[in-house]
Amino acid sequence: MKRSIVPLLLLLVVGLAAGCAPQAAKPTETQAAAVIPILTAPPRKPVPAPTAEPSPDPVEESLSAMTLEEKVGQLLVAGIEGAAPGEDARAAIRGCRVGGVILFRRNVENAGQLAELTNGLKELNGDYVNLFLAVDEEGGRVSRMPGEVTGLSSPYDYIRAGGDPYLRGQALAEACKTFGFNLDFAPVLDVWSNSANTVVGDRAMGTDWDAVAALAADAAAGLGESGVVPVVKHFPGHGDTLADSHKTLPVVDKTLDELEAQELKPFRAAIDAGVPAVMVGHILLRQIDPDYPATLSPAVVTGLLRGELGFDGMVATDDLTMGAISNAYSIGEAAVLAVEAGCDLLLVCHGAENLTGAYEALLSAVGEGRITEARLDESVRRILAVKERYQISGAAVSAPDVAVLNEKLAAVAP
Repeated sequence: MKRSIVPLLLLLVVGLAAGCAPQAAKPTETQAAAVIPILTAPPRKPVPAPTAEPSPDPVEESLSAMTLEEKVGQLLVAGIEGAAPGEDARAAIRGCRVGGVILFRRNVENAGQLAELTNGLKELNGDYVNLFLAVDEEGGRVSRMPGEVTGLSSPYDYIRAGGDPYLRGQALAEACKTFGFNLDFAPVLDVWSNSANTVVGDRAMGTDWDAVAALAADAAAGLGESGVVPVVKHFPGHGDTLADSHKTLPVVDKTLDELEAQELKPFRAAIDAGVPAVMVGHILLRQIDPDYPATLSPAVVTGLLRGELGFDGMVATDDLTMGAISNAYSIGEAAVLAVEAGCDLLLVCHGAENLTGAYEALLSAVGEGRITEARLDESVRRILAVKERYQISGAAVSAPDVAVLNEKLAAVAP
């Protein structure tokens, strides 16, 4: 058999290819450097560290979502009639979009009814900005609790017997929360320095300015740390007066130095401790502002309270329907003057027509530029900040267990 020559020819071709390939000349070092690139990484920009998205401010979110009418409504706390939510409550809450409702003895029949009333007011408000449900619960002769509740003794008697102001504040908060209240116009920081003063009297914690100043922060903290907004009152001090501001205008004729050494001491102590709210009383400070009562006075509210004492929290008026104000001012003018003075929360405790008058006057004042919207926003912002801080809720309260509440109140008795 003949052998194929194809494999031999293939071997010959491969061999010639290998042997004939020219040898590349060895490059010099210079040539090598020229033809072999030096690879380096391009400069890199630093990667910024990841940053967390800023949390939205709930106060600013609520404020920015409000209409002008809703902002004006937030400034008002309305009194209502009856033991159940009626037409005046509906008009205040649904119509004016008030920031709060205050209840009095006229609204209280018994424990179950009171809890149903506050729950009904929350239901009327729906999912709108939650209401302040306010009360004057001082203990002693100023109490709005139902008859089944065993009340505390007066502030004066309680402290004189060796009671603890912080525990007393906690007890007041417990009573308030049981019935759905979330803001208490207490404690009283007036000093019973005039023994003939029956308007304040045993509502005060003492007769000495320094002694009351030493109690002020604890009395307010007992309420606040238990979840109820404390509103100390009646700035700059109602203790050295005789007139009843429910009927006429009391006058205090003291210099600023005298006020600093006396009436202002308890308020300064509470403010320095971080109290969230102060109520201004209807008192004419003749040597500070001879023309306007404290509630309507820029010299007192903006100059003295905010400026001299450095308070930037929520300022509430006393009831603008009281004789000290209503004898000289219409409700609308009083409301506008109070905001111009620097107040935030305006109490209109009597009369649906008074609430309407205050609401419409404030709207007109903003529309005319007498109150700027920026000034209005300042007050609404302070109100919303307190509601946020204290987590004011629209949740209903359970049927009250009065026996348990009475045990808690008895436990703090000195």
